[in-house]
Amino acid sequence: MKVLTISGYKSFELGIFKNDDQAVQYIKKAIEKSLLGFLEEGLEWVIISGQMGVELWAAEVVFNLQMEYSDLKLAILTPFLNQESKWNEINKEYYEFILSQADFVDSITKREYESPVQFRQKNEFLVSKSDGLLLLFDEEKEGSPKYLLETARKKQELTSYFIGFITFSDLQLVVEEENMKNADFW
Repeated sequence: MKVLTISGYKSFELGIFKNDDQAVQYIKKAIEKSLLGFLEEGLEWVIISGQMGVELWAAEVVFNLQMEYSDLKLAILTPFLNQESKWNEINKEYYEFILSQADFVDSITKREYESPVQFRQKNEFLVSKSDGLLLLFDEEKEGSPKYLLETARKKQELTSYFIGFITFSDLQLVVEEENMKNADFW
């Protein structure tokens, strides 16, 4: 797999409203663990659409991994121009920082938001341009990632498209591992 799309819940869907929330560190650790396996198998590009939450946290993970894996690249393919226009200033600054570090940035529809169709086009484009999808998603908790998953499953029916998950159980394991590492047993 050379190109991997990463997505998942938006931050508010997880009840996370600040990037320094401890939960974000666990999510980033889970993404990193998954990416390391793909990197060993030749991963070259990570694609995200730049939405708040899992996608921007994944971008930060990619930036950290680029220190060791200099061939790894990040592409941000937004569904439409100025997707951050209604975000608060803190989120806009964070988003601009992520964009400034990415290896490639473009908008899929080349125009501002017009309709929900642009989100469907984004999902189809991301799946068409990647070899697989890594999704932080738990099928028992509905949320926006289900639409991208549906698109990926349609491609998977026709090809060998990879779909991998980071579930809430996986996150719980990361929390336990990190707590064990940080525990003082003496």
